[in-house]
Amino acid sequence: MKRPKIGIVGVGQIGKSHLQEYRDLPVEVIAAADIDASELNSVAASHGIRHVFTDFRDLLAIDEIDAVDVCLHNNLHAPVTIAALEAGKHVYCEKPIAGSYADAKAMVEAARTADRMLSVQLYSLFAVETKAAARLIEDGYLGKPYYAKSSRLLRRYRPYVDGYGASAFVQREVASGGALLDHGVYNIAQVLHLLGNPRAETVTGATHQEIPMYAERQRESGYNVEELAVALVRLEGGITLSVEQSWAIHLGGASGGSAVFGSRGGIQLRPFAYFSTIADLEMDATFDLKTADRRWHLCRPDADAYDSPQSHWVAALQNRVPLIDTAGLALSTMLISEGVYLSRQLGREVTAAEVEAQSSSSALEV
Repeated sequence: MKRPKIGIVGVGQIGKSHLQEYRDLPVEVIAAADIDASELNSVAASHGIRHVFTDFRDLLAIDEIDAVDVCLHNNLHAPVTIAALEAGKHVYCEKPIAGSYADAKAMVEAARTADRMLSVQLYSLFAVETKAAARLIEDGYLGKPYYAKSSRLLRRYRPYVDGYGASAFVQREVASGGALLDHGVYNIAQVLHLLGNPRAETVTGATHQEIPMYAERQRESGYNVEELAVALVRLEGGITLSVEQSWAIHLGGASGGSAVFGSRGGIQLRPFAYFSTIADLEMDATFDLKTADRRWHLCRPDADAYDSPQSHWVAALQNRVPLIDTAGLALSTMLISEGVYLSRQLGREVTAAEVEAQSSSSALEV
């Protein structure tokens, strides 16, 4: 079977992570681009990458490259992705899809115009609990969905200022947002995926930055994004979605509470459980996901194509499986996220139409 040829743009923290996963997949990473020539050459040598460029446009000019992996900061996603699509390459982009809804929509439209695949890194869609929940929903155990929660509260995990990651993660000019765009996109997209990606109709949201941090690292980083975001979202079909996402909050450990509720049952994603009433008896059910996942891999020939976002991406490039519309889910997630920021700015509920009308590009020049 064909081994797709990949070019990667950006070899920083995320790029290195992507390259490590490609080692175990049937692909050839033949080119890399980064403005840091020293780091670029070091990473290329350790991964056997033949072509290196400090200008990503030179990478796009290589005809044999089938797909480009964009591993840059949020406000660089759109210009590089659109350029790659227009050069005839399929694109796999790190999350979030972009720094604004306007840029995300432009990326999706560029993929459609170029007739190229666009995939966004959303690892939560490929977690075993997501696949198990999808099976329960498909078989009717949820009934009619009407409420969902996207929730993940971390106690002290702000990039750079709490010791992890680069300062660019906490600069609005580069990242467009904080906890909501960094971790929140995974949880929102996961819930939307299980619901069939219903469109958001209205968003009421708020963001906060209240907990003290190391003053010196705050100054060095230029920290100006949120550490907590909360929202209430009305989705089409009469479904209500609540969102709460933090990098830092005074709460023990890490709390994960994403869930989907329907007329026949409720599904909690972490730890995975199903709740219902059977024969007038309240039932709390747990499942052996490890054994189920092992059986799926033994019995389903393409089960490995859903092990991770990159394994799925490569399988789609090989035409083994149809590509999950991660770009569509990422676009919907971006609409909700920008709705939170707009609602916070205006101090009221906003409609999807308002978000679309007021969204503008936040992309940086490349």
